[in-house]
Amino acid sequence: MKEMKVLITGGAGYIGSHIVTLLGQQGYDLVIYDNLSTGHRHAVHYGKFIQGDLADHDHLDRVMKEEKVTAVIHFAGSIIVPESVEKPIDYYQNNTVNSLNLIRLCTENKIKNFIFSSTAAVYGMPASGVASEETETIPINPYGRSKLMTEWTLEDVAAATDFRYVALRYFNVAGAHVGGLVGQNSPLSTHLIKLACETALGKRPALTVFGEDYETPDGSCIRDFIHVDDLAQAHLDALLYLKNGGESQFMNCGYGKGFSVKEVIEVVKRISGVDFKVIKGPRRAGDPPVLISKAEKIKRVLGWKPQYQDLDLIVKNAYDWEKKR
Repeated sequence: MKEMKVLITGGAGYIGSHIVTLLGQQGYDLVIYDNLSTGHRHAVHYGKFIQGDLADHDHLDRVMKEEKVTAVIHFAGSIIVPESVEKPIDYYQNNTVNSLNLIRLCTENKIKNFIFSSTAAVYGMPASGVASEETETIPINPYGRSKLMTEWTLEDVAAATDFRYVALRYFNVAGAHVGGLVGQNSPLSTHLIKLACETALGKRPALTVFGEDYETPDGSCIRDFIHVDDLAQAHLDALLYLKNGGESQFMNCGYGKGFSVKEVIEVVKRISGVDFKVIKGPRRAGDPPVLISKAEKIKRVLGWKPQYQDLDLIVKNAYDWEKKR
C-alpha cells in the first residue's frame, strides 16, 4: 500500500502498536510518532519511528512535510478515567488541545484522511446501560469530555473542508496480539484483565474490585470487552473506507455483550489455574455501572468482521503475554 503514507501518533502504545503491526504486515508505509511517555520503542516492529511530542507543532509539521503523509491515525492521548477526574487540565491539554493542533496541521498540509481513537466514555451513563451511535453523548468525566470535544472538532472541520474522518468509540479493549508479537506493556494500566493476569502471576499481591454495590446481578460493573486484534482490524477497515471515498463517520467498537468484573475474574482464575486473592474496594470516580455497545453500524458501514469474539481467548492471549513479559 505504498500509495498511502500513514502517520500513527501514539503508535508505541498498547493499541497503537497492534495497529502498527497489522498495517506493517499488510505492507503499509508507516511513520510512528510517539513521545514514549507511556509507549515503548520495542513495541514498534514496523515503519519509521520518530520520537516526538504532539505539543511540538514545528516538529510535527516538519515530519508531515518531509514524510509526505497522506493519512493520520491518532492514538496519542491520556486514557485513565480516575486520573482525569484528579487532573482535568492535563487531560484537556493532551486529549483536546493537542488533538486540535494535530487536526489543524492536517488541514494545513492537505492531509484529508483521519482516524481518531475515541471512547465509549463519551456516552457517560446511558439509562439502559447499552449505547448505540444514536445514544445521547453525556460524558461524566474529563476523559470522556476531552475526547468528545475532539469529535466535535473533527465534525466541524469536515463540514467546512474536504477533510474526512472516522472516529472509533472503543469499549473495553483487552488481550494481546494472537501471535504474541505485541501486548499491553504499561505499568500504570488500569485494565481489569491485565491486572488480573498480573495478580495470577504473582506480580501483584491482590486484585481490587472497585465497587460491589452496583445495581447489577453480582454487584460489580459490567463491561463490553473487545479483543485488541479485532480493534486493529477496525482501523484497517476504516482506512480502506476513507481511501475509497467514504464519508465522515463515528462508530462503536465492541461486541454487544457484557461481562461483570467478577465474571472476568473467574475466567482469569480458570485460565491461569490460580485462585488469587481478590479484595473489596470503593467505587471509582467516573465508573458507570453498565456500559455495553450496540455495534451494528461498524459492520454495516465498514464491513468489519470480528474474529476473536471470545472472552476465554482474550484472557488467554493477555495471560500468555503477561507470562512472556
